Amino acid sequence: MNRRTFLQSAAALAAAAPLSAQLSAQQPAAPKLKLAIFSKHLEFLEGEQLAKNVKELGFDGIDLAVRAKGHVEPERVRQDLPPLVSLIRAHGLEVPMLTTDIADADTPFAADILGVMTDLGIHHYRWGGYKWVAGKPLAKQIEEFRPRVAKLAALNSKYQASAMYHTHSGVDLVGASIWDLHEILNGFDPRLVGVNYDIGHATIEGGMGGWIESFRITGEYLRGVAVKDFLWEKDAKGQWKAEWKPIGQGMVKFPRFFDMLREARFDGPLQLHFEYPLGGAENGKKKDLTMSNADIFAAMKKDVTALRGLLGAARLV
Repeated sequence: MNRRTFLQSAAALAAAAPLSAQLSAQQPAAPKLKLAIFSKHLEFLEGEQLAKNVKELGFDGIDLAVRAKGHVEPERVRQDLPPLVSLIRAHGLEVPMLTTDIADADTPFAADILGVMTDLGIHHYRWGGYKWVAGKPLAKQIEEFRPRVAKLAALNSKYQASAMYHTHSGVDLVGASIWDLHEILNGFDPRLVGVNYDIGHATIEGGMGGWIESFRITGEYLRGVAVKDFLWEKDAKGQWKAEWKPIGQGMVKFPRFFDMLREARFDGPLQLHFEYPLGGAENGKKKDLTMSNADIFAAMKKDVTALRGLLGAARLV
């Protein structure tokens, strides 16, 4: 390169630098995510004690169970949900979503739950629970699910609510593969009916690359994310089972997943679940726990710290 060419190149780079910086500045930063705890794991706490301990554990909010045997029973949602939400917020916490037993618009108290929650400024809730009927063509069953989804979407539109179908793993469970949800939800407004993507269950169903494609097919229907970890282990009978583990001690590929979340510009409710043995707290036990509260909280705190570290590395907090 001669001197003249060098000077021309340097001038071009200098001129381009401000434009490059300007374009970079125009790229919006990835949404910062807030972390909620699924209140199922704290059924042994109520009211002030619930809010106080969630705050001390380092969460930003609570995914509140408004369902049978939850913190709020559906038939008492009008009386019990407003004061509980007010108390939680008084501790500087959010209630970004509710977990419900709603399957469709005909579920008892569905309209009551949606009306009260949206009056409180809560617009996301968990729904689902569909199952496949053995021996019946899946395509036919998908078409039969869609009218139920349409009625629920209409109810959500009335109350400005967003239903998030929670994905589980297992036999005969709609949503296990997540591709089936794509067929069921396709064409509906994703602001009204979407998916609560559980990365733990998705990895069980597609541990190598299946979870990547199931995440991608969720697309604009991704409204919430649930986080847990697991390993395949043999039980006493030598059968392989998915055993839940603390965050980072299992096989879920969190770094790649969180990079994908960032690239998808996900900004919905992020929930941490505790399904590994915690003295009964993992199953929503209300009393007679076999671990002390202090030990349960210590385990939860470790998961919060581990998860926040992973989210920080992905520039999501």
